Amino acid sequence: MAHDEIIDHYSALARAAGAGRAVTGCGRHAFEQGGFGAAGHGELGALPGGAVRAALGCGDPVDVAALRRGEVVLDLGSGGGIDVLLSARRVGPEGKVYGLDAGAGTLMPARRDAEQAGARNVEFLHGTIERVPLPDRSVDVVVSNCLINLSGDKAAVPAEAFRVLRPGGRFGVSDVVVDGEPDAARRAAAERRIGCAAGALPVGEYRELLAAAGFTGVRITLTADHGDGVHSAILRAAKPEAPPEVEIRPMRDSDADQVLAIYQAGLDTGHASFETIAPSWEGFTAARLPRLRYVACDTGTGQVLGWVAASAVSSRCVYAGVVEHSVYVHPGCQAQGIGRALLAVLIAASEDAGVWTIQSGVFGENTASLALHQALGFRVVGTRERIGCHRGVWRDVLLIERRSSRSPSKGRLP
Repeated sequence: MAHDEIIDHYSALARAAGAGRAVTGCGRHAFEQGGFGAAGHGELGALPGGAVRAALGCGDPVDVAALRRGEVVLDLGSGGGIDVLLSARRVGPEGKVYGLDAGAGTLMPARRDAEQAGARNVEFLHGTIERVPLPDRSVDVVVSNCLINLSGDKAAVPAEAFRVLRPGGRFGVSDVVVDGEPDAARRAAAERRIGCAAGALPVGEYRELLAAAGFTGVRITLTADHGDGVHSAILRAAKPEAPPEVEIRPMRDSDADQVLAIYQAGLDTGHASFETIAPSWEGFTAARLPRLRYVACDTGTGQVLGWVAASAVSSRCVYAGVVEHSVYVHPGCQAQGIGRALLAVLIAASEDAGVWTIQSGVFGENTASLALHQALGFRVVGTRERIGCHRGVWRDVLLIERRSSRSPSKGRLP
């Protein structure tokens, strides 16, 4: 089914619900057996009948997202508006909820139901989930109910969610995913049966897309089993916390000049590394893991203020969960919490990737770096005395490491 056909299909269902016709016969028992509908929600009292009838979700993202009063929420693919209205209750009059839908036919009944419910803190927007018509860093929480699986450009959806979220913002959705490697024909039949016209993502691929967008703390929990490896699931993730007027995001090739300039400034202090000249960008990227490198940027100017990155310590499989890292902050931006925020993001992303040990070497004279690392759970495990000659002086290096609180897994690095 093409994108326009999907929009027309769900718009027609919304109009039917608004006209009083049932568009799903899914009660609680059917929902628990893998059906879709309003029975996935626990707070339906006093909601307009049209919003309840139009519910075609596979869970309760409002509950998943743990909404708080005063927050700004965006519902991707709001349809009949049931999750918008439930969210509006949770955030209260001091909060706000945006409902975004590509079907013009769904917006009019959704707005009517919101007015009937007396929800004055909601606004419905016409647009696609791949190109959200909201400014950067304008919402606290993104929710969605069984809609992302219908997108024809699934990588764009988490990227847009990350863009519109403020630092520390949350991503909490219900969706349909594929677990394992079922027979392709049987999987396709299961997807057609439950309405995933554009195809559900495998769990591992969903994790990769969220990580690539910049999310950490990714958790995917399978719920209803639709057969042949197709499941409903709840997905949680977060945009990294950051100091005021700062955003932390994945490092890009366009950051090359600024990243290397900050690197060189650190080397020039004489206390960052045995190296004296920053490598080429090609050398820098070749030596570092693509999913474990981030920059901190000024939200007003886009200037890179610092970076963190990790490298594999060995190609031997026994060390698959061990990485070595570096964190550098622009000399004019130190003592502002940027290094701490970057290191916290690396730790969270490493946990997601199955890393069990993060390690590095620090000159003993670099007391600020040692204090930062110890504050975030690193410990000194030993000293390599006179290990190298740096600018004519033989220097000691303190070995530091942080062990994951989780049990080591067999997962591979990104």
